[in-house]
Amino acid sequence: MSPLAHPIADPGALRAGRVALRLVRVRDAEPLRILLARNRGWLQRWEATHPGGRGIVPGSQSMRPTVRLLRGQLRAGTGVPFVITRDDEVVGQLSVSELSGGALQSAQLGYWISEHAAGKGTTPLAVALAIDYLFDRLQLHRVEICIRPENGPSLRVVEKLGLRYEGRRTAYIHIDGAWRDHDCFAITREEVGGSMVSRLG
Repeated sequence: MSPLAHPIADPGALRAGRVALRLVRVRDAEPLRILLARNRGWLQRWEATHPGGRGIVPGSQSMRPTVRLLRGQLRAGTGVPFVITRDDEVVGQLSVSELSGGALQSAQLGYWISEHAAGKGTTPLAVALAIDYLFDRLQLHRVEICIRPENGPSLRVVEKLGLRYEGRRTAYIHIDGAWRDHDCFAITREEVGGSMVSRLG
């Protein structure tokens, strides 16, 4: 049963200028696999790994099982999996996870983007669209993003959006072969005072 009081409907395309989010589809599996394969040097440093070394190299196998798993989380109400598009081209992925209802009403965001689309304001807009969706449509209270302290581009995203720093989680997630510290940033619906997209001008 969904942790929220209602099922999660397809929100359609969430758009701001040239950037949009939409739910991941099975037909996105191959474009995502190609992006992951082409961006190994760009993404590997930030990717989750299995502590026992049993994971697969992203982009080396079909993404269809992963997409089906993500769509299953959507049906269960525990996550919302998006692709990020720029000019309607798939350039990355943004996932809402750890969806909680009840007294918590919160979620976590994680994302990645292709190197060729980086540095153009795509990621801040995608994150802003996601937070606006979570607050306005799902009526959540709090959104959290955890970032490795070495990840300068992601730190600039939360800085641009004005998320509040909440502290460091030591050895929080297994990333690129080791347990890595993460800095936690968060924002509540009351703190936004409008829309996150409008914060970017």
